[in-house]
Amino acid sequence: MNLKNLSKLTSNEILAGSFGIEWESLRARGEGILSLTPHPEVFGDKLTNPLITTDFSESQIEIITPTFDTIDEAFDTFSLLSDLVNASLPEDEYLWFQSIPCILPYWDQIPIAQYSQEGEESQKYREELAKKYGVEKQMISGVHFNFSFSDDFIRKLHSIKNSNLSFKEFKNSVYLKIARNYLRYCWLIIYLTGCSIGSHNSFCHDCIHLMDAYDNSGSYYSTTGPSFRNSSCGYKNLVELYPSYDSVEEFTHDVNKFIENGDLSEAKELYTQIRLKPKNPKKLLESLNEDGIEYIEIRTLDINPFYKCGLVKHDMRFLHLFLIYMFIKDESDYVNWQKEARINEENVAERAYDDSMRLLRDGCEVTLRQWAAEIINEMFGMCEVLGIDEQATLKLMLNRIADDNLTYGKRLLKLIEEDGYIETHARLSKNNKQTSIRFLNTIDVENCNKFQKYVNIALVGK
Repeated sequence: MNLKNLSKLTSNEILAGSFGIEWESLRARGEGILSLTPHPEVFGDKLTNPLITTDFSESQIEIITPTFDTIDEAFDTFSLLSDLVNASLPEDEYLWFQSIPCILPYWDQIPIAQYSQEGEESQKYREELAKKYGVEKQMISGVHFNFSFSDDFIRKLHSIKNSNLSFKEFKNSVYLKIARNYLRYCWLIIYLTGCSIGSHNSFCHDCIHLMDAYDNSGSYYSTTGPSFRNSSCGYKNLVELYPSYDSVEEFTHDVNKFIENGDLSEAKELYTQIRLKPKNPKKLLESLNEDGIEYIEIRTLDINPFYKCGLVKHDMRFLHLFLIYMFIKDESDYVNWQKEARINEENVAERAYDDSMRLLRDGCEVTLRQWAAEIINEMFGMCEVLGIDEQATLKLMLNRIADDNLTYGKRLLKLIEEDGYIETHARLSKNNKQTSIRFLNTIDVENCNKFQKYVNIALVGK
């Protein structure tokens, strides 16, 4: 997309979209031990509560916001829901504010999410995943950011480009380009937001073997990388799978081949940094072909232990800008771009703080700081041309690039070096719960018109 063409639209039109957040977290107790109690009754039936459910495990809560027209609305509602969830847990239980698990019991004691007969298919799917990937890997948690441009914006773009494509085809082309570029550049998001640098020895040893330090309290941590959730030992498909993103038809054809070959049990088992989401998720591939791409799901973000909801609004704002930039950014014609993207993704996750680490750009080596600064500076230029006022957000990210001590991973490293992995996260998690309780005590949630309906749905079993 030519930036000059996009500049024919107002900044409000460009920024308009739909935003949603999905967030998983383990329930822990005491000094960082996994809680083995059933999904709390206060949240009602996990199958019917649209806001609070479980993910893989009975001990793993998932918060899902509705979609909103602004990041502010999505973030504020998500923050309230996380407050409600944490404050509603028993006194000696709290949300674990870290993507890598707390202290886990033996694998056969980790509870897979239990369902009634209506959810039998969901339970069976989880049991099959446990056999294939191991239950420990399933306990990795994270943040998903759901985004779509407004259809009005895409229609105006369609008109400006005078494209011969149908509206559905043009809309698909927008999200496919974002997906391709996001896969190429998601290493930057890993660096800027990564915050999973340690592991208790009850977790998977393939992660522990990548870490270079021990805390003398049963845990290991890395001094070189910001995000072991996104590393080579993260929760990924057992074989590298690279579907085509040139068209929806080619993408769905390739995913079907993966299923036929036995690499995937079904389409949703394809674990990628970005997902193409259809109108009907129950018929994922069919709906993509028939209805087109409805929105995209970003799956890169770690849980942030420094904030009471595990997420920072500045990071959401940057990610929104980044996706617009991914649409505008010209693409390389380098053939092995997906393989190279995966190498960069894992190298940054494991070694971003190592000055000798190099990224690959179309087969040539480049330093992280040089490439990252180029990207941010191009985003400054994009915002200036499009009249988008986000200078403060971009300056914040540029500072993190210039000084890695400002990153979440390095901030966390200092705490773990002092107090250890489990003690640090147990303290931060307990503090976050108390912060949520204090916040809820300052507002009359039940009578707050803005959030009342979400409270009633979230705490349906109260």
